[in-house]
Amino acid sequence: MEKRLMDVKELSEYLSMPVPTIYTYVSTGKIPAECIKRIGRALKFDVGAVDRWVNGPSAAQASAQAHRRSAH
Repeated sequence: MEKRLMDVKELSEYLSMPVPTIYTYVSTGKIPAECIKRIGRALKFDVGAVDRWVNGPSAAQASAQAHRRSAH
C-alpha cells in the first residue's frame, strides 16, 4: 500500500525543495489547502493532491484560461 501522507521533510525531498521554502509556500498559500492536512500541530501533505498540484496547469495558464472565459 502506497503511503498517502508525507511530513515536511519528506515533501522537501519529494519536490527537491528546501524545508524553509515548504513552510513559506504553506504560509503564503502557494501550496493549495487541499494538499495540506494538519494533525495537531504537525503538517502532513497528501501525496495525490501534491501530484495534482505539481502536474496541473501553472498559475499563468490558469489565469489565461480564466481571462479567455470571461472575454466571451
